Amino acid sequence: MFIVAGEYSGDNLGAVLMAAMKRLTGARVRFAGVGGPAMAREGLDSIFPMSDLAVMGLAEILPRARLLLRRLKMTVGAVRELQPDLVLTVDSPGFSLRLGERIRGLGIPRVHYVAPQLWAWNSRRGRKLTRQVDHLLALFPFEPEFFAQYGVPCRFVGHPIVEYGVDGGDGKVFRERHAIPADATVVAILPGSRESEVRRLLPVFGDVVARLAGKRPDLVAVVCAVDSQAGGIARGTANWPVPVIVVSETAEKYDAFAACAAAVTKSGTITLELALAGVPMVVAHKVSGLTALIARRLLHVSHVSMVNLLVGESLVPELLQEHCRARGIAAEIEKLLDEPAARKAQLSGFQRAVASLGGTTPPPSERAAQAVLALLPARD
Repeated sequence: MFIVAGEYSGDNLGAVLMAAMKRLTGARVRFAGVGGPAMAREGLDSIFPMSDLAVMGLAEILPRARLLLRRLKMTVGAVRELQPDLVLTVDSPGFSLRLGERIRGLGIPRVHYVAPQLWAWNSRRGRKLTRQVDHLLALFPFEPEFFAQYGVPCRFVGHPIVEYGVDGGDGKVFRERHAIPADATVVAILPGSRESEVRRLLPVFGDVVARLAGKRPDLVAVVCAVDSQAGGIARGTANWPVPVIVVSETAEKYDAFAACAAAVTKSGTITLELALAGVPMVVAHKVSGLTALIARRLLHVSHVSMVNLLVGESLVPELLQEHCRARGIAAEIEKLLDEPAARKAQLSGFQRAVASLGGTTPPPSERAAQAVLALLPARD
């Protein structure tokens, strides 16, 4: 099986899917392709660093267009050479769907895991999907009906984030491990996994921490980072006016969530993790001006965070682009720290959002693995 993931949330999805396929086949499946550290632990030897693909937004992509085209050509070449039984792409639709179109006609089933969010961005692209994929695996229950109008087979398998153990962290252990007093206020800071996200968001989030620290001398900031960004984040937070703990290991992150009273986060899958962990949050995000201009023309939904999209309301504050400023973000965090009603409203909404992710019987990764394996060509 040739499997491709282009960024860290996709790497995690790919890894749990690989593990499920190995369990269901008695380890009679082999993998090649592109992935990150989580997929490497499941046995994938990536043909090039996944970080080459971890970029989002038109203005961010343009400087790396030549590299991305080289990587696309290399990936197509690898598929042609290996002739796998199936090609499975995970999220990263900008790269994945182009790959699917380039390998059309090879007679290899093409499955895309994480249905592209055309319902949010650009439904007109749905007409191209039949050239790019043969089957879609959807994380959200409303997606199969949407893609049916384009004649693309789409199956809801649920979101494997519910089986990650996000809600199993130990806050007491985390505080003891880092000598954090039991009555200290701990806030999670999540500036993203891409270099461009960290570069834009970390200084703003640092100003948020400084504003909060002015009223809360007991404040401790826990900054979550992927390994590739941890060093830069440690340097970028060295002068923050509160104790800072940089966390990159998954289990440690979940322990940190259990110790946190609130979080400031970029948009994306991380909002679902925080919802599962029961951490009230403020979503703050900004991209380049050009990317924002294009996005505003294409966006068809009124929310950007997955939690708000799933519950269909402004449950979590979203401060985007020109509103992604320290003063406003800090004010929203203060509400979550000081007003029980604001916390309760978010926590109640989180239960509704999580309930829509598919449950754990059987685990979503197993459902996805069964769907993929059923599409493999019959063998003698």
